[in-house]
Amino acid sequence: MLGAYLPIIFLVAIAAVFGLGALCFSSLIGQKKPSAVKNAPYECGCEPVGSARERFSVKFYIIAMLFILFDIEAVFLYPWSVLFKRLGMFGVMEMGVFIVILFVGYIYVWKKGALEWE
Repeated sequence: MLGAYLPIIFLVAIAAVFGLGALCFSSLIGQKKPSAVKNAPYECGCEPVGSARERFSVKFYIIAMLFILFDIEAVFLYPWSVLFKRLGMFGVMEMGVFIVILFVGYIYVWKKGALEWE
């Protein structure tokens, strides 16, 4: 039974050795010249404003989760479109139900005010 897992164990060992080896090798040959400019936080080419410990509104996280949710559900449309002809009318009906459920969820979120940015 161990023979079935041997290739996976071997791959994990190679990945670990490569990762640790790269870290060790770069720390040995890398330049170590710290300065105030190198140690300063970098933020899109602009000087950072405020603290990194700033609190975000819960609305920010709700909108982010909704974006991910609807984005992932939109990904399910791609395999359906590839198999559209092969699925026939059954596939059209199932995707119609999926889109109606998705739309009802969108309307619910909209009515609850979760998409309002205040």
